[in-house]
Amino acid sequence: MSSFGDALPLPQADAAALARLRRRRSAPAQGLTAPGPTREQLDVLLEVAARTPDHGKLFPWRFVIIDGPEKSRLVHEFKPLAERQPDPVKAAAVLAKLANPPVTVLVISAPVEGHKVPVWEQQLSAGAVCMNLEHAADAMGFSASWITDWYAYEAETRPLLGLVDGEQVAGFIHIGTLAEGPSERPRPEMSQIVSRLG
Repeated sequence: MSSFGDALPLPQADAAALARLRRRRSAPAQGLTAPGPTREQLDVLLEVAARTPDHGKLFPWRFVIIDGPEKSRLVHEFKPLAERQPDPVKAAAVLAKLANPPVTVLVISAPVEGHKVPVWEQQLSAGAVCMNLEHAADAMGFSASWITDWYAYEAETRPLLGLVDGEQVAGFIHIGTLAEGPSERPRPEMSQIVSRLG
């Protein structure tokens, strides 16, 4: 691992890495099962995720690992809150996305208020952490799903997730294994979203 001030190698063309990125696809969270990453593998995944663009070196995000009995407890505590949602049946059903995957990493956006780096840029950095974590999981041979769902925004779930004032859920990154690859989904028509200035 590199230390502060070390010279890093220049990028090299990597056709395999590019091909992996070109076929990237989120997994259906409720279909993720064991095996998930070991503790040692998870350490590597988080280290990779933390190598994200971060203006100001603020690290305006943090990770919470949710697995094992603690995950079951959390889902149990969310169930009565699901009954109070506008569509209780759907709210309860989406808890399977949290319950089924063997490992979930909660990425929390924790912006530093009053800094010269705008909060919006700090929040974007938290989103980049989520994407880096998905890419790292894929490179390690796992499938992953970045979602939020109602419990990311419900005031009563905040203390259960350990959120403090000023923090928000950037995403629940569910990691595990799929029985078969997910189907491709529609992609944007590039000519509709790409332009040149001038």
